[in-house]
Amino acid sequence: MIPLTPSFDALMEITARPPIAFVRGKGSYLWDDTGKRYLDFIQGWAVNCLGHSPRLLAEAISAQAKRLITPSPAFHNDASLKLAEALTDLSCFDRVFFANSGAEANEGAIKLARKYGSLHKKGAYEIITFEGGFHGRTLATMSASGKKAFEPLFEPKVSGFPKARWNDLASVEELITDSSIAVMLEPIQGEAGVWPASDQFLRDLRALTSAHGLLLIFDEIQTGIGRTGRLFHYEHTGIAPDIMTLGKGIGGGVPLAALLATEAVSCFAHGDQGGTFNGNALMCAAGLAVIEQVAAPAFLKAVVENGLYLESELQRLSARHGLGEVRGRGLLLALDLRMPIAPSIVAAALDAGVLLNAPRHDTLRFMPALNVTRQQIDLMVDCLDAVLAKAGVARRVA
Repeated sequence: MIPLTPSFDALMEITARPPIAFVRGKGSYLWDDTGKRYLDFIQGWAVNCLGHSPRLLAEAISAQAKRLITPSPAFHNDASLKLAEALTDLSCFDRVFFANSGAEANEGAIKLARKYGSLHKKGAYEIITFEGGFHGRTLATMSASGKKAFEPLFEPKVSGFPKARWNDLASVEELITDSSIAVMLEPIQGEAGVWPASDQFLRDLRALTSAHGLLLIFDEIQTGIGRTGRLFHYEHTGIAPDIMTLGKGIGGGVPLAALLATEAVSCFAHGDQGGTFNGNALMCAAGLAVIEQVAAPAFLKAVVENGLYLESELQRLSARHGLGEVRGRGLLLALDLRMPIAPSIVAAALDAGVLLNAPRHDTLRFMPALNVTRQQIDLMVDCLDAVLAKAGVARRVA
């Protein structure tokens, strides 16, 4: 029997969730099963890049479902071929492997780098990653991550991921040995609290890896697909990584991810990599609809402009309440609260009908739909302003 009303008892407990069930979404709004509306500035952790249930995505999925869902990855399908060609045309990469999640794409990047090391660098396998980094929840991607909470979990971890310090080139160079094959990083560390790598650091890192014959891997699961105002974050720096991973926004809300690599690095042999649902026509049709919208110059220009507007409004809010800096780029921003009150602020905003995220106890993260409006930004800022004032945080200085 299918229950008429939702119950929370059957789901495995893996995280704290509020006792509400969402039943409908449109654009920047969600509705729960009581009919209450919420303004969403989380959007599935930057997944719903075009907002909830955009018409173009629904129509693409519906049309594709009527034609073909999947013929199995043992055969080509036209949607995956078109999406792969679009991604290579729009990027510096030559080859694409589709996956279902960012963690799976990152796992593939790790495997590809190690395979390259076995073929071209005398079995080198170590991938230098960074303190504070987050690359997923498989054993290998948890091992690659620099998240302190992961350290005691699921031991023994996968070895071969020495950790450098963020924005510290010398700490990377100190870790390079004959066993090193790659450096892997997020251009902006999202889970750590939205800490950007400086453009100069990324350029210096490209020069360092090239000088040592190492691969450079950009994890753009969160920063890719227009989130920072360019289709891919690496475009801000004028450099080209050897490998890049995409997830979250690429499917606009459906499970789709991608591993991209240059021709020189694409060394998987038959049987090295695969996946039952990888590159299925249904998800790739969704990805095509997303890319066609987000890659448009006018769309990316609007992301830049709205990102600057959100940033300025958050800075104004911070000054009014005596809070800390605003970090990030485009529509991936964070506000430093300078106090461990973020969870209570998130809870109060939820009661007021606004969804916010606290990656750290002293930090709020903002990941609205890329087509969010100025009016919706104003509504969120007004709500947050009121919540901060009611919480007794307000120390008016402006």
